[in-house]
Amino acid sequence: MSELFKKWNEISEQHESQEEEVKFWEEYLKVESGIYSEILNNKTELVEGKLSELAEKFGTTNEYFMGFIDGVSESLKEDIVLDEMEADSEISLKIDFDKLYFNMVQVEAHWLYNLPGWKEILTEDHRKEVIKTYKKSKTIVKEEKIGRNEPCPCGSGKKYKKCCGKNI
Repeated sequence: MSELFKKWNEISEQHESQEEEVKFWEEYLKVESGIYSEILNNKTELVEGKLSELAEKFGTTNEYFMGFIDGVSESLKEDIVLDEMEADSEISLKIDFDKLYFNMVQVEAHWLYNLPGWKEILTEDHRKEVIKTYKKSKTIVKEEKIGRNEPCPCGSGKKYKKCCGKNI
């Protein structure tokens, strides 16, 4: 694991108190929102360059930018290897906006999927459809239960309890 990725994991996971953890995530989520806002407002599908230079461009630290990369990694057109990234690594992030929006909805990151920049990238109808698709994927449909005295669905003519339900 790279030192930078290790450092990101340490600062994001190791907190001495719950209050400290809340403070960290509030700070980080503001930074993350700022990065996404800039990307969305400029319709930037490709973010590339040296990691440290990109962190500076987006006004954050290398560790926080590593956190952004960790978060966006599942929404990229091409896989990246987080474990090998260092501050001087040349990176190329090709963002799939449909996948990114879906993933934001999936993790309930309303502060991100409600950013104004989405209006210029995905139509309102498309965004609603993505949300609908996500909600549908979480819906559990229960099969109709067969009563023990009903005819067996196999078509034998016997009661379910005397046929296919006998060994249940």
